[in-house]
Amino acid sequence: MRSALILLAHGSSDPHWRAPFENLATALAERLTTPLRLAYMELCEPSLETTVAELEAAGIARAEILPLFFAAGRHLRKDVPGQVAALGEAHPGLALTLLPPVGEHPAFVDALATVIAEQAGEAS
Repeated sequence: MRSALILLAHGSSDPHWRAPFENLATALAERLTTPLRLAYMELCEPSLETTVAELEAAGIARAEILPLFFAAGRHLRKDVPGQVAALGEAHPGLALTLLPPVGEHPAFVDALATVIAEQAGEAS
């Protein structure tokens, strides 16, 4: 079964805001063998809807959606699950799984703490 990973960011009409996410997706795509796509919840393209349709058309059978959010606020508790449910109904040939936000992963917390310590001049 072919699977893919979707990195989901909030979205913004400002291309400067999107640049770090696009750079991350490009760097990860070079390191991973799993097909990787960047999608946005709203305000810009590629949207989650566009990305899911493209993956289904490419023959992908399963996709996990990793929110690039620090925490699960209203968007991740209500809006995104609603989007994913609607997309699952619209694309029954593609199994979608919404993962917890990246900010809840212990490795993310450690990496962020390292960056903050370096900025405070307390890196070891």
